This record gives sequence, structure tokens and C-alpha cells, in this order.
Amino acid sequence: MKKLEIGHMKIKYPIIQGGMGVGVSLSKLAGAVSKAGGLGVISTAQIGFRKPLFQTDSFKANMEAIEEEIKKAKEICNGGYIGVNIMAVTHRYDEYVKKAIESGVDLIISGAGIAKSLPSLVKGTNTSFAPIFSSFKATKIILKMWDKKEGVVPDAIIIEGPEAGGHLAFKKEELENVDKLNFNEEVRKIIEHVKEYEKKYKKKIPIIFAGGIRNNEDVENKLKMGLLGVQVATKFVATKECDASDEFKEMYVNSKEEDIQITVSPVGMPGRALKNDFLKHRERKEINKCYKCLSKCDIKTIPYCITEALVTSVKGKVQDGLMFCGAKVHEITEITSVEEVMKELTSKKYKLNTNSY
Repeated sequence: MKKLEIGHMKIKYPIIQGGMGVGVSLSKLAGAVSKAGGLGVISTAQIGFRKPLFQTDSFKANMEAIEEEIKKAKEICNGGYIGVNIMAVTHRYDEYVKKAIESGVDLIISGAGIAKSLPSLVKGTNTSFAPIFSSFKATKIILKMWDKKEGVVPDAIIIEGPEAGGHLAFKKEELENVDKLNFNEEVRKIIEHVKEYEKKYKKKIPIIFAGGIRNNEDVENKLKMGLLGVQVATKFVATKECDASDEFKEMYVNSKEEDIQITVSPVGMPGRALKNDFLKHRERKEINKCYKCLSKCDIKTIPYCITEALVTSVKGKVQDGLMFCGAKVHEITEITSVEEVMKELTSKKYKLNTNSY
């Protein structure tokens, strides 16, 4: 496989590990992926949740944790490249981006909204940026906006398909009938459109696909389409290096296809999650504390606090919180290692469960 080049980075394999919050992809997972030749990504979503300070000043706890987690990840991968995923709807988004840049991060990935200020924030730094798009329409609008207002284009683009996990920019009905979506055609239109900007700026803009990537065959199929890399998230959860609790990982390993549910989160976006007691018996309860995680969130109207729901599950109380997942989660059958997952993604000969080539 060819190296994936984004800005100043030359990544050995065209594999980016997707950022997963809250607390699923922190320094241990990101550092291990980068050490194995991919690009590890830390999710900044409520990244400081384990700090005692988080209960009284979640923003300060998150700022401290961003610096600490990036530093630890860099140490694990021996100074290699590390990225962060900062959702565009994050409350005080600009300050999160600035802290990540100050902490020496190599790439900032942003989805879940339009990160209008991102190009100006990274300008003049050694940090690259990559937006997440899920449609040709969004790609066209945002690239045009940045071209006219900022005179720049992204260093890379991530196309998130309907089989990805977490919050998704698709209608609930579309996610429940993924087979009816001709998403490959959408991808081809994006690839062709981006070529216009590559020509104008005389710059290669790698396009990376996210969602439903399981093995080397999936990776190769995407590369044959003209994409230069893939982003993989769900598969890395069931690794010993993943920052989530063992109970969280076991839920992935023991899941069946019928355990996957499309739900609408408090932010109004649909997402794919595992069925559990939390989703089955959830009733709206009065929310007494706001962690100010998202810019548009009204505790008077939301059905539950998404921070508390995600923190609860990642800490191990998997029946009492929200557990996002990708569409192929049920195909995971064991907890392995980042190294083994990377081998399965990059080698035609390697298959998990065989422990050999």
C-alpha cells in the first residue's frame, strides 16, 4: 500500500483510526495505532471526564486533558503523528482547536457540523485539517465557502458513509435502509469535484472513506475507487489498547446484528448504537447539571444528558449508558490487539483468529 500523505505527514499505511468519544479513543489507542503505521486519533469529546475537576469545571479539565493525552500518545508512538477529532458543535470549539495546536497535534478532524473557523485557526501552524463530509452537496458548499472567504482548501477530506458509528449526517430512515442508498455514486461525485480544487491550488487533497471497513478487501475496494485512504473506528474498539473499559469491549464482541439500533441523540442527529437497558427503558428525567459539551443543547428539552450517557457506558456500566457502534460491530468476535487489526487491514494474507500469515 502507498503511504498516506497529508500536509507534512507521511503515514506508512493509508489507515486513519476514527476518533471515538467519550473516552474510547484516547492516548493508548491513538498512540498504538500510530506506532503500528497508521494515524491514531484522539477524541476531545469530554476528554477530561476522569479528572476530579471535571464535575466543577469540565472545560478546564478538558483543556488539561487535551495537552496530556496528545503528549502521552506522542510518547507511545515515539514521536510519530497524532490527530484529534473535535466536533464542530463543541461548545467553545475555537479554544479546543487552539489548545490542540499548542499541544503539537498534527491533524485536526472535524465533523458534526460546519467548522467554519477551522482554516483560519490552523493557518500559519504546522497542523493540518480535514473536514468530515457525508454528501456531495455539503462538500460542494463548504469547499466553495473556504475557497472564497479563506483562500484555502483542506489538507484532506474524510467522507463518512452510512455504515459508520456515532452521530451521522443521514436521515434515520436512510440508516435503517442502507442497502437502498447508492453511496458509492456520491463518493465518485465528491472525488471528481475535489479534482477541480486540486488543479486550482496545485495541491493533492487526499480523500479518505469512513464507515463499514472491516478487512483488507474493504480497504482495497475503496482504494480502487480513487480514494487514498480509509478511516476505521469500530474495529479498533475490541483491542487491548483501546481506552474504553473491558465491559465496553465485551459488549462489542458479544453483539449480534439484531442488537444494533438507530437512535436519535439529544443533539437531534441519528446514530447507530447497541441495544441495552438504557435504550429500552429510557424515560426523560430532569437534568440538574449541564456539562456544556455542545453549543446547541437545552437541558429543558433534551431527553437525557449525552455526556452522562456516554461516560457511564465507557466506564463499564454498559447497560446504563449509550454505546455508539458501526454497522459491522456484530462481526467482531474477540478482543485482539492494534497490531493484529492493522495486519488484517493491510495484508491480503492475514486473517484474525489464525495468528499467522
